[in-house]
This record gives sequence, C-alpha cells and structure tokens, in this order.
Amino acid sequence: MRSYLLILSVVGVLGAVSAGAEDKPKPANEPPKGFTALFNGKDLTGWQGLIEMPRRLKLQEDPAAYAKAVKAANEKVFPNWKVQPDGVLYYDGKSNSLQTVKDYGDIELYLDWKIAPKGDSGLYLRGQPQVQIWDSKTTPGARGKDKDSGSGALWNNPEDKGKRPLVFADKPVGEWNTFHIVMRGDKVTVKLNGKLVLDNQPLLNYFDPKSPLPKKGPIELQHHNDPLWFRNIYIKELKAE
Repeated sequence: MRSYLLILSVVGVLGAVSAGAEDKPKPANEPPKGFTALFNGKDLTGWQGLIEMPRRLKLQEDPAAYAKAVKAANEKVFPNWKVQPDGVLYYDGKSNSLQTVKDYGDIELYLDWKIAPKGDSGLYLRGQPQVQIWDSKTTPGARGKDKDSGSGALWNNPEDKGKRPLVFADKPVGEWNTFHIVMRGDKVTVKLNGKLVLDNQPLLNYFDPKSPLPKKGPIELQHHNDPLWFRNIYIKELKAE
C-alpha cells in the first residue's frame, strides 16, 4: 500500500510540473519559428509616422524629400505611441497612425490587439484600409447591419466582398484579441481568436479604385482618436505564387 501511494504521489507531482510548464505564458514579442517580430517590445524600431500611400509612393522617388517627410511625421506621431514596461505598444489616440518603415507584399501575420469601450481602429495592409478593429456593440458608427458584426473584415469593401465578418469572434472589450492574417496577391484571409471571419476576399485599392492593388506597401496601425494596445506582431514574408 505504501509503495502504491508513493507512485501516486510521484505521478501527481510530475503531472503538476507538466501542467505548470504548459500553462506558463510565452514571452511577449518573441516570434515563432519562421516569423520576424515587427515590434520588439522595447522601442519603435522599424516603425514611422504615417505618410499615406499615394504621397509615400511619390516621395519615395526622391529619397531626400522622403527622409524629410518621415522625420516630420515621426516628430508628430512618436510622442503618442509609448512602449509600456510589459512590452505592450500603447497609443493615446491623440496624433496619427503608425506604419512600418518597410513595404510588404504577400505575408502571413499575427497580431494581438485590445481596445477600450467604443474603440475604433483598423489594420492597413499594403497601405490600404482596412482589416477592421472596433467595438461594434457600442461604437456610434455601428448601425444597422454593422452593429454587433465584429472585427476582422475588410471595412471599405462592398457588401458582397467581405465588408462584414463571417462570424462575431471578438473577445469582450478590454481583453486581448489575436488576428491571424494571410495575404496572397490581393486576397486576404483573417482568423480572429481562432475563428475564420474573412475568407479569401480581395483588398481594394482605396486611393486609386481604377488601378490594381499595389504589389507592396506598409502595414499600418490606424489612428481613430481612440486609445489602442498592440503586442506580439509577427510577420512572415511569403513567396508570390
């Protein structure tokens, strides 16, 4: 009997150790294998203040003019985007959007986000609006079919091309949400908290609707006059098919 109890005790301890190891949270902002962290959890390396896509493309033809514009945008935007001690990127809602320095084409992207009540934001891909982030239950702009629709769809698209999510998958406001986004060509697929909310829909060229989507552009965290929180932003560049 004593040996049997000893075995049960050892098994219990090992089980507790194993469970503890599985429950231990992963370090923030450390990318999984094959991915690169767009946000390092320490500073704004790799990011810059907003220069909207048409102006960005034009200015990039003149490196000196572009550098001057970036400097001005950073001076305006950076004071309002702060890295908190826990490695969270916080925006106070008082200046403008943040975008990547680098342009990206086909990608796989993970991103954690959190909003306050009535919060509204979005994620621009290739400099184009937008994978929607918002509190669709209480945001004043959420009316009619849009009310309670949730986040993760392509807000600027037509009704029949992914304007609204397939399902509501948002966590309660104030909790962290996770996007998993795959973009190939102009097609975007989004999972929100593990649920498919957008299935292979085209992102349109918002700034020049008669032209194809640019092959590359920045990723943007959208300013909408609301406080925002981001972390664990990981990207993998995909080979064009």
